[in-house]
Amino acid sequence: MTENHARPNAQKRYEIAEDVLRGNIEDNTLPQGVVLLEGPIADILQISRAPVQRALQALESEGLVHRFNGRGYLVGPAGQGIEPNRTDIKTLGLTIPRHADEALQSRSSWERIYNTVEADVAGCVVFGQYRIIEIELADHFKVSRTVVRDVLTRLRERGLVRKNQSSHWIAGPLTAQMIKDHYGLRGMLEPQAMVAGAGRVDRERLNELFLRLCELERHEPADHLAALEAIPADFIEICILATPNERLKESIRNNLLPVTATERLLRRLGLPGDPAIITELRLIAELLLRGAVKAAAAMMENHLEASVDRTIAQMKIVAIIPGPGVTAAYLTRVLE
Repeated sequence: MTENHARPNAQKRYEIAEDVLRGNIEDNTLPQGVVLLEGPIADILQISRAPVQRALQALESEGLVHRFNGRGYLVGPAGQGIEPNRTDIKTLGLTIPRHADEALQSRSSWERIYNTVEADVAGCVVFGQYRIIEIELADHFKVSRTVVRDVLTRLRERGLVRKNQSSHWIAGPLTAQMIKDHYGLRGMLEPQAMVAGAGRVDRERLNELFLRLCELERHEPADHLAALEAIPADFIEICILATPNERLKESIRNNLLPVTATERLLRRLGLPGDPAIITELRLIAELLLRGAVKAAAAMMENHLEASVDRTIAQMKIVAIIPGPGVTAAYLTRVLE
C-alpha cells in the first residue's frame, strides 16, 4: 500500500528503507516478534540487500529490532524473550509512503533485475554451460538491451558469466577446479584481511556471533543446519570485511559470489551442510576475542581447506543429477 506524503529532502536508499521499516514497526504493521530477513524486504522495496542490511543495523541500534539465535532480526527490543513469528512479511501489506516509493523507483533499471538474474544464473551453472541471449533477457524483464548489458557486465565482473570467442554470453559450467581456484584465492585474501582488520572488528557483534555459534553447537545437527547460510555470511562481514582496504574487500566479495551461490544451490538440492562448520567458525571467533589474531588466521586457513573438500564432495553427488528442475526462459543449455 502506498501513502501520499510530502517529499522530504533527498535521502539515500538505506535511509529510505530505515524510515519505511520504522514506520511499519511503529504502526504495528510489523508486530513484535516478526522475523525480518534482508531478502524479502529487498524484494518488497525493489532494492539490493546492502541498504536493507544497513537499515536493519540502524533500527537495531535504536532498540526497535534485535538479533536472535536464528537468521535475520526480530521486531522488538532485546532481552524480553520475544518468540519468533515467521510470517511472510510480503503478506502483511507494508505501508510505503509515496515519496519513498518514487525515490526508490528512480534508481538505475539494472538494479531492479540484477538480483533475480544473478540467482537464475547461479542456480544452473553447477549443472553445465548455459547461453544467455541479450534480446531474450530483455524481453523476459521488459527492459532495454542497454539495461541487459549493464547486468551482464556486472555479472562478468563477479565471475558468474563470460563472453566466448563468438561474443556469446555464457554462464558455467562451474567445475571442481573452479571451486578450488576460488577457495585458493580465499586462502590468500581472507586470512590476511582478518589480520589487517583485527583492530577494527566490532567487539560487540563478534561476541554476539560467538554466543550464537556456541548455542548452535549445543543443538542437534538437524536443528541448526538451516543457519549455515546466514552464519558464514555474518562471520565474513564481522571478521573478514573489517579490513580498511576497500579494494581487498571488493575482491573478497566478488570472489565469494560463485562460492556462496554454489553452496546455496547444494542446500536447495537437499544436500546438508556439515555441522563442523559451526565449530570451526566458533573456534576462529573465540581466538579473535582472545586477541590471538595470528592463530585465528591460521585456523581460518584450515577452515577454508576443509570447506573446499566438503564442497567438491557434494558437487560429485550433484554430477549424477541431470539438471535443474526449472531454469529461466532466457537461459539455454549448451550441449558439450
